[in-house]
Amino acid sequence: MTRTLPALLVLVRHAESARNIAKKGSVYFADDAARQVVRGVPDHLIELTADGHKQAEQTGLAIRDRFGTFDYVFTSGYARTEQTAEGILGAYTGAERERMRLKTELFIRERDPGFAYDMTTAEAEAAFPWLNEYWQTFGGFMARPPGGESLADVTGRVHTFLDTLFREHAGEKIMVVTHGGTLRCFRFLLEGWSYSQAQRWPEGAAPANCGITTYRADDDRLALEEYNRVYWTVGSSTDGI
Repeated sequence: MTRTLPALLVLVRHAESARNIAKKGSVYFADDAARQVVRGVPDHLIELTADGHKQAEQTGLAIRDRFGTFDYVFTSGYARTEQTAEGILGAYTGAERERMRLKTELFIRERDPGFAYDMTTAEAEAAFPWLNEYWQTFGGFMARPPGGESLADVTGRVHTFLDTLFREHAGEKIMVVTHGGTLRCFRFLLEGWSYSQAQRWPEGAAPANCGITTYRADDDRLALEEYNRVYWTVGSSTDGI
């Protein structure tokens, strides 16, 4: 049987970002003071913190030691994933880096957060008083934030990315640097999750900054080898995008 899967798929959530720190794991900002550092900065331009850069560098040393070089490294093109990838690849020699192709892939970007992106909790509740009930009705996988995407929407484009990966990268070693929400969509597709499994991360199971999730080819599927392995020892790991 001809292999039609990558030999190895390593998914890495981006390192700690400025917005992670400002939101402290909440859906919205606590108040105006909390959002001032990142207010008005679009999601794709949010950068890593100083600790985030260190997390990426420490993670890179472990990835190189464990997996060696990759054939391709994909990022979402967002500043925080590109900076994370650069920190990881800093662990490799110049010759090793030349053997790896770095590509931007729009399909693996984070979900569009919609109109409430820069809002405080009080502002969001005033602007969308029906939102909490709607979210409770449809759940965290199907519900769309106003003007944004549901995780089910994101899963559609991750499916397209995986389809291309399977067709064009058979037998190759692939690293993907992406986002927390997008990682849930990868797991939904690769592990055959039900809708109820995808509604939310189980308690304590949200992906850490620079958490590494590994899949290896096993017959006709990519089998989960390890979820959310963390190698860095600096900074904090926060929920959110």
